[in-house]
Amino acid sequence: MKLASRMDHLGVEGAFNVLVRARALEAQGRDIIHLEIGEPDFATQPHIVAAAKQALDEGWTHYGPPQGLPELREAIATHVSKTRGIRVGQQHVSVVPGGKPIIFFPMLALIEPGDEVIYPNPGFPIYESMINFLGAKPVPIPLVEERGFSFDLDRLRDSLSPRTKLLILNSPHNPTGGVIPAADIHAIAEMVRRRDLMVLADEIYSRIYFDQPPLSIASIPGMLEKTIILDGFSKTYAMTGWRLGYGVMPEWLVEAVNKLMVNSNSCTASFTQRAGITALNGPQDGVTAMVAEFRRRRDAFCAGLNALPGFRCAQPGGAFYAFPNITGTGLTSGALFDALIERAGVACLSGTAFGAYGEGYLRFSIANSYENLMAAIDRMRKFLQRG
Repeated sequence: MKLASRMDHLGVEGAFNVLVRARALEAQGRDIIHLEIGEPDFATQPHIVAAAKQALDEGWTHYGPPQGLPELREAIATHVSKTRGIRVGQQHVSVVPGGKPIIFFPMLALIEPGDEVIYPNPGFPIYESMINFLGAKPVPIPLVEERGFSFDLDRLRDSLSPRTKLLILNSPHNPTGGVIPAADIHAIAEMVRRRDLMVLADEIYSRIYFDQPPLSIASIPGMLEKTIILDGFSKTYAMTGWRLGYGVMPEWLVEAVNKLMVNSNSCTASFTQRAGITALNGPQDGVTAMVAEFRRRRDAFCAGLNALPGFRCAQPGGAFYAFPNITGTGLTSGALFDALIERAGVACLSGTAFGAYGEGYLRFSIANSYENLMAAIDRMRKFLQRG
């Protein structure tokens, strides 16, 4: 038997491959500082864990509605309405196991072979993977370092065509940490408002920002009915392993996502959804403290990167990544990534793991302790000085 040819078009996430490589080096006795994986290094808050335990004790261990528990969908609708300045109800919410299904399902429902999908490059690799898997045409838009890693708006305008069916935005952004300025969000809305396309607004890092809060394009007049908001609990509440995400979208698309849920997952685990209600409605002190610590790490780590020979690092406005320009070293992204993990014991990702326009950059996750981040800077300095 052979795999279906469509599998040839499906990509993976480089971070997990690098993690396997780093673990193999550790098995050989090497000491590796892990700055490759993009997940908070904080524990899920105790009151959320307690809610899950209580839900298990109360018997929340059976099937639930494919769309999600009504109580959680109501809590999500209230939260999204408040944080984005829009009015949505639980009928607009789809609860899914993690954030990725809100990339996977709406794209399956909307995209035909030959359609065009515009997406950020460098960007989360699953965007391009899904575009190729569906036989659509990927239309990458380079992110501009000098503009805080926002889109080249002229390039975006020129790339729109009658075949454009989806525009993907991600702010705060993985891998750069960039936040799309409000003026750019308004300009993008003006470009697409009258076009027959949808916008997938990946806002999974919506609560992790350090300066100006990110503006959701759904809040712009005329855009709510054209926007799919992707968010979840993984990043904000350090719940990556819980697999709890959601999408907010027009009702006609919710119906399609429900069908895909029935045909794939049946439903999201009921006890995790009960914990999600507590996460949204309970105290937010843990989120505030986590973001404050990420800010402290960002400031120190980016300052350290900027002191390294050949490095130049713009300070990210959100998420928990640093994305330095390393062209001054004279090495390619792949060569420097390889050297750092093998010779300096620092695991990061090549910028090209996020697309061709990531050449000349590396991505570091600052979701590690302050002490380890400073140790990584010291190791990289010694490596670069040795040459």
